[in-house]
Amino acid sequence: MMEEKQQKLSLKREVGLVGAVSLIAGTMIGSGIFMSPQTVISSIGSSGASLVLWASCGLLVILVSFCYAELGTVIQESGGEYIYILRTSGPVMAFTLAFSSILFVRPAGVAGISLSFAQYVVAPFYPECPPPVFVVKCVAAVAILVLAIVNCMNVRFSMSVQVFFMVAKVVALGIIVVGGVVMLAKGNAESFQNSFENSNVGIHPIGIAFYQGLWSYDGWNNLNYVTEELKRPEVNLPRALVIAISLVTGLYLLVNVSYLTVMTPNELMSSTAVAVTWGNKVLGSWGWIMSLAAALSAFGSLNGTFFSGGRVCFVAAREGHMPDILSMAHVHRLTPSPALIFTTLISLVVLIPGDFQSIVNYFSFTAWFFYAVTLSGLIYLKIKKPELPRPYSVPIVLPILILLVAIFLVLAPIIDQPQIEYLYVALFILSGAIVYVPFIHFKLCPGMFDKVTTFLQLFLEVAPAEKNL
Repeated sequence: MMEEKQQKLSLKREVGLVGAVSLIAGTMIGSGIFMSPQTVISSIGSSGASLVLWASCGLLVILVSFCYAELGTVIQESGGEYIYILRTSGPVMAFTLAFSSILFVRPAGVAGISLSFAQYVVAPFYPECPPPVFVVKCVAAVAILVLAIVNCMNVRFSMSVQVFFMVAKVVALGIIVVGGVVMLAKGNAESFQNSFENSNVGIHPIGIAFYQGLWSYDGWNNLNYVTEELKRPEVNLPRALVIAISLVTGLYLLVNVSYLTVMTPNELMSSTAVAVTWGNKVLGSWGWIMSLAAALSAFGSLNGTFFSGGRVCFVAAREGHMPDILSMAHVHRLTPSPALIFTTLISLVVLIPGDFQSIVNYFSFTAWFFYAVTLSGLIYLKIKKPELPRPYSVPIVLPILILLVAIFLVLAPIIDQPQIEYLYVALFILSGAIVYVPFIHFKLCPGMFDKVTTFLQLFLEVAPAEKNL
């Protein structure tokens, strides 16, 4: 009996083109487009500049994703940036990424999205005043727990949840766009006259506006985390990226135009939940529909983040950078449940002190730091290893250009208005390298986790999983 059970577990290739597009688009259209427009416009100052900013975020993301498509077809392993950095910049940098991603970036993303989900769920119950923080955080915590359970149960089920929510979101944004077109036709265009006056053209406002805007696009690299579960990655990866990101950029621009048709820039800045304000103005007593739609949207995005976030943890543990238990998959359900449970616990911790805007700023700061490292890895591969098989290739100018933009995005807020928090985040990223030396390089306390691992393996019914090649 035991010999038969020794068959290795591996994750199945179950994601086709439609699933891939909804994984990317579904995670990108998350809470961002319902939460960030007011921050973008208040940091950049004018309606025209904010539309330019949304378009340039979209353009930037499409260009970065082209570079990622090449990386994903050259290095066909799951794990996104982590694997690419491991294969190009070496283990220390990769461990630093895994460390900050698993302990901070992913959980911060989960906490940020769950907070915006909660804001929209409770908004209709407090029409006159902002909802109490405690209530919002409790709702957010419940959302995280429900999704953790769904994702631990079954991969296919969590994909169908993803497709369902994606449809709900696109419909909601469709309503906003159509409503906006109707209002434009009636002649509501005050927001677009002299649309560039009062623009703030400083390094800091542009940097922060980019952080908030790019937060709405976050999720474009989700497919790179699940390459091993994708059917025919060399064809479907670039295709899905182009389809999903163009779709999302177009929708975002139209939605922002629609927001501005209905509200003046000042009303937009003072709103806590833009879509609800929009709904109340356009749909009247049916305004609560927008609140529901925004909540569904954030929920779907949260699900997508969970689906790919557990994977990073899983791949890092497989490479020996995290405790073994995290690299195991459930024996019958084949989901990486220990990694998911771990992410959930940390997300709940981040949720306690965090508020939405600061979570977003630190999240973007850390994320773009590692995008920069990843892109320099691509440049290195192009120069040093031109002979690698590349089913898909981009001109070398592209990663160099985006590397410069990424460096600007990381440095802009610090140089212009240094805040002590960014120092903490930078120290935290560095501490990853410090942890690396004793525990991974010199393998101090190797037997420390063995007993715990054995206990958890039996308790959670999990076993080590193999690579899919």
